[in-house]
Amino acid sequence: MTQPKPDVETALTIRRTFAAPRDVVFRAWTEPDRLKQWWGVEEAFSTPIAEVDLRVGEAYRLGMLAPGKDNPFIAGGVYKEVSPPAKLIYTWVWEGGEGADSPVDAAHTAGFQEMLVTVEFNDLGQTTEVVLTHEYFPDQHSRDEHNQGWNGCFGQLARLLEGSKT
Repeated sequence: MTQPKPDVETALTIRRTFAAPRDVVFRAWTEPDRLKQWWGVEEAFSTPIAEVDLRVGEAYRLGMLAPGKDNPFIAGGVYKEVSPPAKLIYTWVWEGGEGADSPVDAAHTAGFQEMLVTVEFNDLGQTTEVVLTHEYFPDQHSRDEHNQGWNGCFGQLARLLEGSKT
């Protein structure tokens, strides 16, 4: 018997081309000092936590802090594939927190479900296409909130890369 299709689409794919070579974009995605410069849904957010052990089976943690807030929103997980500078696959889980009040509220209230993120870095010479696939959202609302968040982060990454080519 065939499995029925789910009622809610539970995956998100975003494609964006950045004005920087692939190795530069990959390093921005994987080096803590660089992550702290762009990982936030808006320019006013900061990134006080960027911990990366870039090996299969090892962990990462990223924390973004909203303006005027005391506690960052923290996501973490484990690397499933690390293929520099072409591809990353890692799990994604939001850590617990009280009083969520941000574009990621849905993730905080959805039972902290483990998701999967795949990031492909396609070499286009002096530019790089990033294809991000984020899967296993608990519902469409959570997926849509993450779409907004990732697009905000991509805007921040584009600003960083415009100013740095190394």
